[in-house]
Amino acid sequence: MNKVNTPHLHQLNDINARSFGSAADVYDAARPSYPPEALAWAFGIKPADIVDLGAGTGILTRGLIAAGHTVTAVEPDDKMMTKLLRSTQGLAGHHIGVAEELPLPDNSVDAVAAGQSYHWFDAQTVLPEIKRILRPGGTFTPIWNVRDETVDWVKKLSQIVGASDAEVTAMHALRPGYFGPHFRDVESQLFHHEKQFNAQGLLRLVQSRSYYITASDSRKRHIEAAVDRLVSTHSDLAGRDTFAMPYVTHAFRMAK
Repeated sequence: MNKVNTPHLHQLNDINARSFGSAADVYDAARPSYPPEALAWAFGIKPADIVDLGAGTGILTRGLIAAGHTVTAVEPDDKMMTKLLRSTQGLAGHHIGVAEELPLPDNSVDAVAAGQSYHWFDAQTVLPEIKRILRPGGTFTPIWNVRDETVDWVKKLSQIVGASDAEVTAMHALRPGYFGPHFRDVESQLFHHEKQFNAQGLLRLVQSRSYYITASDSRKRHIEAAVDRLVSTHSDLAGRDTFAMPYVTHAFRMAK
């Protein structure tokens, strides 16, 4: 089942979703890209007209453009959009706006993407909007990068920073009927990849998360100290100049 956003929870969700603009540069540098094989599976190799919802700083947008697609970005945060426009070449169009009220005509695009963003949306409102702008046979593809917690140090990092809405939603989306009744025949696939970090880069990754951005100063200091201890003491990290963060990419696709 889709989550139901009560007015209070939706307001909190909106505050958290819009918190990233203050850390747009950190977000863009620290967050992982999406593996090309995941994009090929999700969107195909034939050039397509794609809308990237909640495009953020353009991490998924740039991957789709590099794969040969025509991409229009939709993002509610003007600071994130500013970073996207500065960092992205070949963008077909862009809109400051929310996924629940898409500034696009009916039956106008081949695919809608949501990279690391669907969990911020009001599902009951956004799914009909996505169907509205999709051409017949067009696809909706939410996709998430999730830390691989089968690796011990990654599991310990998660114990410090907690699970994000993205990670929880990616798991829930695997349940039958999660995107119903608007989308029923949902396919999913997992892909493994890595991003290289040093100690400062790992801290920037943590600092790019909404739970850090919206935390009190004392809570931020506590998180930073715990991450520093992990890097300094864990056998897989201590003394290393760089190390790989393993990710599992959860990709979904569903046709109109």
